[in-house]
Amino acid sequence: MGAGRAGGGRQAGGSEKAGGVREALRLRPGKPVELAAFDPAGMPVGPAGKAAGNAATALLGERLAGLQERLYAASTAGDRRRLLLVLQGMDTSGKGGTVKHVIGQFNPSGCRIKAFKAPTEEERGHPFLWRIARALPAPGEIGIFDRSHYEDVLIGRVRKLVPRSRLERRYDQINHFEETLAEDGVTVVKVFLHIGYEEQRARLLERLDNPEKHWKFNAGDIDERALWPAYRKAYELALERCGTDAAPWYLVPADRKWYRNWAISSLLLEHLEELHPEYPPGDFDVEECRRRLLAT
Repeated sequence: MGAGRAGGGRQAGGSEKAGGVREALRLRPGKPVELAAFDPAGMPVGPAGKAAGNAATALLGERLAGLQERLYAASTAGDRRRLLLVLQGMDTSGKGGTVKHVIGQFNPSGCRIKAFKAPTEEERGHPFLWRIARALPAPGEIGIFDRSHYEDVLIGRVRKLVPRSRLERRYDQINHFEETLAEDGVTVVKVFLHIGYEEQRARLLERLDNPEKHWKFNAGDIDERALWPAYRKAYELALERCGTDAAPWYLVPADRKWYRNWAISSLLLEHLEELHPEYPPGDFDVEECRRRLLAT
């Protein structure tokens, strides 16, 4: 059955009331992961249709924005907490769409978005986590990684870019890195966007058929698609070996874009509500300042 839940349909224990969106979408740390057991078009929790899902997502926006403001405000008084959303998935799974539709609900001045590409010459001269550490959100911020350090155990494995012994060490290095982040006040929300093989073809064809989307198409995507089984295995290993209590993985069915947006918005909301950031008290005499202001 894979790890934690099946991908299709609502299940006992898999609803907001029974344990939240996090509980329904969370992969169980240390358990084997078989992606074929999860339906990429499934809706294991939440709204049952597109109209209801879009309406629910819209309602989440104001709550998310309010929590973001409180998180940022708390940092001005020394609160070091922040949130990091890590987005991983096959090509066309919706990483960019998530940034546009979900993160667009936040104040951009409090977000730090980083899309990781192939390492530069400078980055290749450092340990693989060096460029990741430089892109982390500051206290009070919400960070978003479009791809991440996981590329170094995904492409690295599929394309055989590094020796297998070094690759094996990277899983433990990632776990230690993420545990250190958690200890330093970073809430790490790792999302695997689970798209189906046929849906990916449809999205690539849509880009080919629309000249306005040609800029999003890369002929290399076809070559990568031919390696789908290898990438699936690499993802299964990463999801299994780098899912911890400090930084678990959440599997979000991504064939339905509206469901993806609702699920990730809900995951962020639950994590921010758990942080429960508060506006810091003023360090001045309110009445005295009011008196002085009125006198001007």
